[in-house]
Amino acid sequence: MAIQVQGNAGTVGEVDATHRAYRITSRPMEVGTSGAYCLGVVSGIMAAGLAANAEIFQMRWIHATKVMILRSLMLSAAPGTTAFAAGPIEFNLTVARGWSADGGGGTAIVFSTANTNKKRTDFALSAFSDTGVRQSATAALTAGTKTLDTNRLSSISSYVSSVATTAASGPLVMPGTYLWQRNTPDEYPLLFEQNEGFVIRATVPATGTWQFSINAEWAEVDPTAVTGW
Repeated sequence: MAIQVQGNAGTVGEVDATHRAYRITSRPMEVGTSGAYCLGVVSGIMAAGLAANAEIFQMRWIHATKVMILRSLMLSAAPGTTAFAAGPIEFNLTVARGWSADGGGGTAIVFSTANTNKKRTDFALSAFSDTGVRQSATAALTAGTKTLDTNRLSSISSYVSSVATTAASGPLVMPGTYLWQRNTPDEYPLLFEQNEGFVIRATVPATGTWQFSINAEWAEVDPTAVTGW
């Protein structure tokens, strides 16, 4: 006996005539009364002599009931006008937990103005605080109070030569390089609850100046309002 699946306004579902596969349409995830967001930042010229594993970008989530889902994180970096000593360069993504006080220094990203970073105008304002997301300006950020995971979540490695300046070489890290990307909808997302977040840390050779850019995409979700959570 045939079974019909009937949806909104009495519409009956269809199957493919050849392979009998059910017809579906892929759509963005539900966000309830919250929203989806995107942020791009560009640093100033980073001064020479940055310490190893220096924090250059931080995102601290503080909402008590909503969760933040990181969709993607891209990074690029370019040399400045002062050449590096030759050596490897690293950018690492690390999760932070028990994050009870923001870091400091650099530039804080303000989310409290109308429509800032929304992917759709009628989404709610981002629930990030105006002090919890920071980028370096010319030096490392201060850590705040948090515990970093022992292992990195992802890493990018590159190399700079002793003539790596904007006049003599290409990017240190190519534009559009992913530090994190959720590739498929069935892959469990990277999800942050209250006082969790992540940092990007850099290790570069001595003497050189450089600049970086970061693009982050995320959704903010009330789990009780979204089917399947």
